[in-house]
Amino acid sequence: MPLLTLYRLTTMALTPFANSALGWRVKQGKEDPERLPERLGLASLARPQGRLVWLHGASLGETLALIPLIERFIQRGVEVLVTSGTVASAQLLAARLPAGAMHQYLPLDAPKFVARFLDHWRPNVALFAETELWPNIVRALHERHTPLILVNARISQQSAKRWRSAPGAPDGLFGLIDLCLAQNAENAARFLGLGAPRVRIAGNLKFDAAAPPADAAKLAEFNGAAGDRPVWVAASTHEGEEEIVLDAHRDLAARIPRLLTVIAPRHPERGAQIAQAAEARGLRVSLRSREPEPARGADVYIADTIGELGLFFRAAGVVFMGKSLVEGGGQNPIEPAKLGCAVLHGPHVENFAEIYCELNAAKAAARVSDVESLSRAAFYLLSEPAHMRKMGRAGADVVEKLGGASRSIMTAVEPYLAQLAVEES
Repeated sequence: MPLLTLYRLTTMALTPFANSALGWRVKQGKEDPERLPERLGLASLARPQGRLVWLHGASLGETLALIPLIERFIQRGVEVLVTSGTVASAQLLAARLPAGAMHQYLPLDAPKFVARFLDHWRPNVALFAETELWPNIVRALHERHTPLILVNARISQQSAKRWRSAPGAPDGLFGLIDLCLAQNAENAARFLGLGAPRVRIAGNLKFDAAAPPADAAKLAEFNGAAGDRPVWVAASTHEGEEEIVLDAHRDLAARIPRLLTVIAPRHPERGAQIAQAAEARGLRVSLRSREPEPARGADVYIADTIGELGLFFRAAGVVFMGKSLVEGGGQNPIEPAKLGCAVLHGPHVENFAEIYCELNAAKAAARVSDVESLSRAAFYLLSEPAHMRKMGRAGADVVEKLGGASRSIMTAVEPYLAQLAVEES
């Protein structure tokens, strides 16, 4: 039996258990209890009149990268529906979505829920970010003759290999994509190898995203509390990395008096766990969820909140990007680079290899591998502010040079919009 047929039958069989599964996820903090019906395909908003473009990103990074496209569609007078699958993305989009765009949670990928969703919203075109392909949704769009365009498309070599080995999966899934707009030539080749019928290179949308915002009053409060203390940030860290950062802090603090280290974990709910690790090392800790400013004399400030990286990137000149000292593929360095921060990263950055390669080549970023090298690099930059600023300017120049993906994508999508206009007239 082809894999996608088995998948469809399995999701149909599991449909009666959806409420129980969602209830369990609510207890884990992974679902919004007030908006659970959306996950079952039941809309909480009315569909607007006219042409509707549906854009979907899996979670926080993917959905934020779509904002330049969302703005361009709104400027064209097209109604925009944005979906995502995580609570964090929904919370941030509530503050960041431009007027004229609506957000809903993506329905669970079971035929019944997908049909409910599509019956209500009736999108004219669907744009999905990166490799967020749900088989039942892809099939339903195809059956309804709704074009599916993959934007900012990327897929790792390992994932492509797994898909090629799945019986019937490449043609039954990737063959139904109307247009694939890949980030670069390597990704384009992988999508072609998986059976995507039309593939183009359009660049990376994340270079076009605006710098993360910061509340001016909160930034002033933080800077006032920090005073003239040296500040550096470890951003989007994952389990196993905070211990390295904390040990690096102890080494740095012996040479840089009054140093303040800000740790912003990728998953804010881990804040208390990180605080325990810091206290076990004899460090004084403040958590932002409990104290809006670092306490006087705090060594480490844990930013266990959502949507405030823009504040901390503006307050510090040196940023270590996480998920790179542990095997995980790295986190996106574009935001700190866009704000003129010198970027440090570990060796595991394959998810953003092209970006890091450009930053490293421009001497806007530096690789570290352990406590010693992280401490050494941070010490040099904090002790040499002129060099730190030079690295920051180089990073800002790199991300500006690599922008333009949203224009390329809109050019590729233009024929679809033109067709809609003809059908509407």
